[in-house]
Amino acid sequence: MQSSIINDIMRLVRWSNLLFLAALIWLMEKWVAVPILDKAAFGEQMPWYVLLLLMSATVLIAAGGYVINDYFDVKIDRINRPDELIVTRTVSKPTAMRLSIGLSAAGMVCGLVLALLLRSMTFAILFIIVPGLLWFYSSSYKRLFMVGNLTISLLAALTPMMVAMANVAVLQLRYATILPYTTLVHDLYAWLGGFALFAFLLTWIREIVKDMQDQMGDRELECHSMPVVWGDMWTKIFVTALIVLTLAVIGHLWYHVLPFDRGWSSLSTRYILFGVVTPLVGSLGLLWAAKIPSDYKTCQQLVKFTMLLGMLYCICIVRAF
Repeated sequence: MQSSIINDIMRLVRWSNLLFLAALIWLMEKWVAVPILDKAAFGEQMPWYVLLLLMSATVLIAAGGYVINDYFDVKIDRINRPDELIVTRTVSKPTAMRLSIGLSAAGMVCGLVLALLLRSMTFAILFIIVPGLLWFYSSSYKRLFMVGNLTISLLAALTPMMVAMANVAVLQLRYATILPYTTLVHDLYAWLGGFALFAFLLTWIREIVKDMQDQMGDRELECHSMPVVWGDMWTKIFVTALIVLTLAVIGHLWYHVLPFDRGWSSLSTRYILFGVVTPLVGSLGLLWAAKIPSDYKTCQQLVKFTMLLGMLYCICIVRAF
């Protein structure tokens, strides 16, 4: 019985998503930020405990957000996914509330300690605002037209950007006098900003497809998601436009930012073509063929997998630095 409850709590906090989030921060630091610093002969700047605090704060706040989301979504989940319902079935609503507050508070403490070490007011504000945003997203924003989708997409984009912000904060503490004479700040924000843009677009696409999957419960509880307001056809057209935009951005970056590795036989090109473009086109096909919730679930899972592959592309670009 106790083992079952632990398993349900692990599912409640979306442990696989949290693992991906922690791995993403580590990848952005070790495979993007550090090579940029190495190229400028600065070497790795972020102490291990600062990286650990950044990962802990992000993961704990995200976990709290997942729990509070399920807390507010009990009625919708009873319609959309009754077999996956955890809150009220094995975890009571008061327990879920306490768990969410505890996780979010622990994440805020880690974030504020990080802000104190980096002497960064920006981080202090972020780690106070983000838990609040997740609360309001779960309680109201997600039921408003496009507001919830954009909120989650912006928070997803924030993860790579925080790695850039943390490195810049460390550099400013150590090299404030010479930093303006280098391109380090620009390079960190530009490269990690590219991954942030990709995360924003893919998350936005996935969130809308999830709304299409969950529209039965959303209609029942009068949520104003895009499929409820616009209908399936116009929503599919909008998602198609987002996918085409994403492909155009990828093509632009491949041609203009990665000229060192543009040949068709290069690892970089093959990775982009088969690891990012092909599954994105495949998700487009699945989207237009989708008719029932399980079809949309398959589509949004492919989009999620594509985002994972897109983030792993950082391993291919290390030679650019």
